[in-house]
Amino acid sequence: MTAQLSGTVTVHKLGAGIGARIDGVRLGGDMPAAAVAEIREALLAGKVVFLRDQQHLDDAGQLAFARLLGEPTLAHPTVAGQEHSNVLAIDSEHGKANSWHTDVTFVDRVPAISILRAIELPPYGGSTVWANTARAYAELPEALKALVDRLWAVHTNVYDYAGHADSNRIGGVDVKEQAYRAEFVSQRYETEHPVVRVHPETGERALLLGHFVKRIVGVSPQESRAIFELLQNRVTRLENTVRWQWADGDIAIWDNRATQHYGVADYDDQRRRLHRITIAGDVPVSVEGVPSTTIVGDAAHFSSL
Repeated sequence: MTAQLSGTVTVHKLGAGIGARIDGVRLGGDMPAAAVAEIREALLAGKVVFLRDQQHLDDAGQLAFARLLGEPTLAHPTVAGQEHSNVLAIDSEHGKANSWHTDVTFVDRVPAISILRAIELPPYGGSTVWANTARAYAELPEALKALVDRLWAVHTNVYDYAGHADSNRIGGVDVKEQAYRAEFVSQRYETEHPVVRVHPETGERALLLGHFVKRIVGVSPQESRAIFELLQNRVTRLENTVRWQWADGDIAIWDNRATQHYGVADYDDQRRRLHRITIAGDVPVSVEGVPSTTIVGDAAHFSSL
C-alpha cells in the first residue's frame, strides 16, 4: 500500500501492523514544517519509518533534523555522547544489545522518539526488528487487558551484561565490553512504570515492558516472570513485527512510546556501528491517570522536559 503525500513524498506500508518506508524526502534541519508534519503523521501510524539514501547526513545534520521533531535528550543518562553530547554510538565493539527493549525505560521521562543512522555496516546480517506494543495490547483478550491495566513494573539499568539473566532480572542483554558496562551502570536508575501506558498523542494503550524490566510489582518472582513472558510473547509475535536490513544511508525513526526493538546479532565479529539520537518524552501515565514514579536516581539532566 502506497500513500502519496505532498509533492513527491510517498509512504509505502511494509506490514499490516507496523512499519513504513518514506520516499522522496531529504532529511535535514531546513525541511519545511509541512514535510516534518507528514513524517510525524506516518510515524504515529506506522510506529517505525525508514528512509533510504540519506548519505548526506552527518551527526550535525541528524541532530538538526531531530530538533524538528522535538527536544533532543543527552545521548544517554550515563554513557557520554561522541562529538555531540546528544549522539550515542550503537557500536558492536561495546557489545551486541540483542534483546527486546524500549529505549531508556529505566528513567521516568522515557524518550518519545528515536532516530538511528547507519554509519558502518557488516557485510552480512545486522538487521533490526521492531514490534508494535500498542497493537500487542489491542489484541489481548479482554480478561488479560483487565489484569494488565492495573499492573506496574520496576525498570532498571543495572543488569547482567554477560547475557545471563540474574535471579533479580526478567530480561538480559549481551554486552561484553567491561569499560562500557562500567559506564552504563555508573549511576543506578530504577523507575516504576505502568505495564500499560496511554500514548500522549494517539491516546492508544501500549505495553511498556522490555529487557529493562526487573520485576512486576506485587507478585512473586515466579509469577512476575510468567506475566512478563506472557506479555512479551504477545509483543514479539512475528505478525506484530517488521524487520529492516540496513544499507548505507539508511535512517530509522521510531515511536519509542509504542514499540520495542531488537538488534539481530548474526554478523559474527564484523563491525556494526549506528548513531542514535532520542527525542525527549513525558512521564508515562497509566490508564487510571497515575504517572510513573522514580525509585532510585535523578535523570533530570538527561531530558529537559
